[in-house]
Amino acid sequence: MKKILYTKFQNIEDIIADLMKHAAVRKAITRANLCKFWAKVAGEKFAKNSRPYSMIKGSIMVIACKTPTVAQELMLRKTQLLVKFKPYVESLEMRLTDLRFDAKKWVDEVEE
Repeated sequence: MKKILYTKFQNIEDIIADLMKHAAVRKAITRANLCKFWAKVAGEKFAKNSRPYSMIKGSIMVIACKTPTVAQELMLRKTQLLVKFKPYVESLEMRLTDLRFDAKKWVDEVEE
C-alpha cells in the first residue's frame, strides 16, 4: 500500500488572513462583534428579553424583543441606547444610525 504524506497544511493565521481579504467576511465579523455589546448597552434586564437580530441598510440594527412591551420600553430608550453604543461603533469603525425593535422577530432558543 502506498503511503500518503499530507504536507501541504496551511497555518490558521494564513487561512484567517485570506478570509479577511473579503469585504463581506470583514463586514460580517464587524457586525457580529457589535452585537456582542448589546448586553452592555441594554443592561441585564433587557439583554434577557431582547437580542440583535440583523442589520439593514448598513446602519440600522434590528432588535428582536420577547414581547411588544419590551419593544416599546426599548423604543422609549432608543436615544440613550444609541449614545451608549457610540464608543463601540466608533472603535469598530462602523455606522449605526437607528435601532428598530420588533417583537415578531423573537425566537426562543432551543436548549439541547
